[in-house]
Amino acid sequence: METRADQVRAFVYAIGLHLLIGVLMVVGLFWTRSSTPVSVAGPPIEATLVIDPNATVVPTERPRAPEPAPQPEPAPAPPPPPEPEPPAAPPPQPEPEPRPQEAEEPPQTAPQEQLPDPDVVEQERIDELAAERAEQQRIQEEKRRQEQAELERQAQQEAEERERRRRQQEEREKQLAEIRRLRAEAEAQRKKEEQRLAQLDRQARERATERADTPAPSASPPPGNNGTDSSLQAQYSLAIQEAILRHWRRPETVPLGTPCELRIIQIPGGEVINADVVGNCPFDAVGKRSIEAAVLNASPLPYAGFESVFNRQLNLKFTAQDR
Repeated sequence: METRADQVRAFVYAIGLHLLIGVLMVVGLFWTRSSTPVSVAGPPIEATLVIDPNATVVPTERPRAPEPAPQPEPAPAPPPPPEPEPPAAPPPQPEPEPRPQEAEEPPQTAPQEQLPDPDVVEQERIDELAAERAEQQRIQEEKRRQEQAELERQAQQEAEERERRRRQQEEREKQLAEIRRLRAEAEAQRKKEEQRLAQLDRQARERATERADTPAPSASPPPGNNGTDSSLQAQYSLAIQEAILRHWRRPETVPLGTPCELRIIQIPGGEVINADVVGNCPFDAVGKRSIEAAVLNASPLPYAGFESVFNRQLNLKFTAQDR
């Protein structure tokens, strides 16, 4: 790439070459002309060499002009007639040098565009690099903030997940503790109920043994309800209902003749263990509680004479009546 110094050097060489050609032409003129000065009318022509002040001139060694050959002595010319003294004229100026045809004009250097100041270019480049570096730092900072926000979000999610699992674990432990407590209570109740049933069974067997040892009076048929079923099972059901009616006071909310199915748990001897209302009993809540209490209060239920039809779990169809 051509530098500014190369351009200046080429410019100086071109000027030196032109000066050398001019000197040679002047020497040639003096060689061919007589030494008589030629007076030319008109004001003198002044020429000024203009050099670009912005151009930096690099001092170079100017080529030395060859020494002119010695001129032969001109023949003496006859003295010219005296002429009137002309007014003082300025010193003669050399005529414009004719361009020799055989001499080729050196190629003119095309004007070069003014190159930008290296300092300005360097400063712009530094500014661009600084701007790029600042943009990269901004992008990296933004990326770092996003990564930090993502890490914080993940940490928050993990903390919430741990808290949720902890609450679930606590809830499961509470449920398991409640289940264990209920099982323990049920087991204790079962054992207690088994003990009570065993005791009631033992007592019932003792009473049955006592009744077996006592002579039975003349047997009389059990009371009925004017029905046509004379079987022992029907008589047993009627006897149990009569025993319940003796301990039940019909609520006003229960109409007469309303049926309700009961499930009675008993042991030999007629001792009632439990009584529940089952099925679609039309009794209201008060009526259901009252009939269940009446069954428990009627314990022991009729047993003697009905041993053959006795059942630990008895489903009885009770009919609401007044006594």
